[in-house]
Amino acid sequence: MPAKLSVNLNAIAMLRNRRDLPWPDVAHLGRIALGAGASGLTVHPRPDQRHIRFSDLPVLRALIDDEFPEAEFNIEGYPTEEFLALCEATEPEQVTLVPDDPSQATSDHGWDFARHRSFLSEVVARLKAKGMRVSLFADGDGNADAVRQARETGADRIELYTGPYGGCYDNPAKAAEEIDLLGRTADAALAVGLAVNAGHDLTVANLPALIKRIPKLAEVSIGHGLTADALEFGMAETVRRFRHACGQKI
Repeated sequence: MPAKLSVNLNAIAMLRNRRDLPWPDVAHLGRIALGAGASGLTVHPRPDQRHIRFSDLPVLRALIDDEFPEAEFNIEGYPTEEFLALCEATEPEQVTLVPDDPSQATSDHGWDFARHRSFLSEVVARLKAKGMRVSLFADGDGNADAVRQARETGADRIELYTGPYGGCYDNPAKAAEEIDLLGRTADAALAVGLAVNAGHDLTVANLPALIKRIPKLAEVSIGHGLTADALEFGMAETVRRFRHACGQKI
C-alpha cells in the first residue's frame, strides 16, 4: 500500500497567530486537505501555543469525526503531563512522542532509546491503554540496536526524522547516503515488528526516492513544505501533488 499522507497544520496555525484574527482558518484548511484525499491531520501543540493552540484540538477532532470519519488525527509532542492530558481528552488515533525541549524551534532529533526506555515504556502503556497508537520519533541513522530498544517500549511505530535528508536538496550524493541510512533504520524496525512513519522537510521532489527505498512506509507527516507549496498551488492541488509523490493513484 502507498504511504498515507497526514497534513501537518502547524505552519498554517503559526501564520494565523501573527494577528489576533481567525484566519487563515486552521480547521477550514484541514477540511480542504482531507477533502482532497489526505488520510489525516497532524498537530504539535507546544506549551507556548506558538502555532497550534490547545483550543484547536477539539475543533479538529470534531472535524474528523463529523465529516471525515475514515481519517486519522495525529498529535505529536513531548510527553509532559499537560501534553498527555490533552491527548487523553482529544483521543487521537495516533500520538507521536518527540524528545523536544520546549524552547526548540522544531523537532531536530530522535529519542535516545537506551536512556529513556523506562520513561517511554510508562508513557506508551498509558496511551495505549486509552486505545491510541503510539509512534516514537527516531533518528534515521541505521542503528538497529536503538530500533530494538524502541520496540521494547511497547510502541507500535517509529517516525523517522528525515531532516538531514531534506537538507540535502542541493547535494544528490549526500542525499543518497541519507536515504541509505533511513532505509537501514526502516529495515531494522520492520524486522522487529514496528511500522514506520517519516517526517520532516519532505517535499514533492524528495519523497519518491525515499518511498522507493522504503516501499512499506506507512505514513508521512508533512507541514512546512506542503504549506509552502499551498501558497503557490492551493491546498487541494498541493495535497494531490504530495499524494502522487507518495505513490497514490489520483
